[in-house]
Amino acid sequence: MQDHKDFRFSLTTVLYPFLFVVLVWTIYWIQIRFAYDFTGYGILPRKLPGLAGIVCSPFLHGSVKHLYNNSLPLLILGSMLLHFYRQQSLKVLLYGTLLSGLLTWGIGRPAYHIGASGLIYMLFAFIFFKGIFTRHYRLVALSLLVVFVYGSMLWYVFPIDEEISWEGHLSGFLSGLILAICIKGSLPVPHKYEWEKEDYDEKNDPFLRHFDDEGNFVENPPSQEDEEDPVS
Repeated sequence: MQDHKDFRFSLTTVLYPFLFVVLVWTIYWIQIRFAYDFTGYGILPRKLPGLAGIVCSPFLHGSVKHLYNNSLPLLILGSMLLHFYRQQSLKVLLYGTLLSGLLTWGIGRPAYHIGASGLIYMLFAFIFFKGIFTRHYRLVALSLLVVFVYGSMLWYVFPIDEEISWEGHLSGFLSGLILAICIKGSLPVPHKYEWEKEDYDEKNDPFLRHFDDEGNFVENPPSQEDEEDPVS
């Protein structure tokens, strides 16, 4: 089992998501700089060549606005995943990308679906549901924080805007829920103080020895040796 120290901050929890964001911005810059359209590498539902988009689509974006809207959630949610679910993070990212991509490929409209939105919805759903399922106080608090900050995203799993791949959003959300149920991991063990342990002996506590049986303060309590070997 993990201990409470596993929640300590690590530079990699921010570094890896930051590098991913830099990479997708770099790919978009190449697309603009050399006037090359990468849209054809996106997910094309129910077409065999469109399966390649399952891996490629999170790196591709159609506009600066699209990329900008995805960058901060990727950085924040990715850092949360690596910080609080470090042991499961690789499985979540790998299986989540594949599963959300396959679902989009299966249910999506006949158009190219690109962008990291599916990945973002997968991270959102996994972090939220996993925290609720574990009932660990810190992870539940994290779930509530995620809902408070990004809860409005749920509207976009419905077809309210024809220009948005709601199928990708829904696929990512369902993938996160499935992974929260299926991917298991040990929970951090909360730190226990001496007085919380089962073998704790009140009689040997230096602080409690300053109080008698009636709760009165004793400035100079008898030592343990005096109590064990009283003078007759």
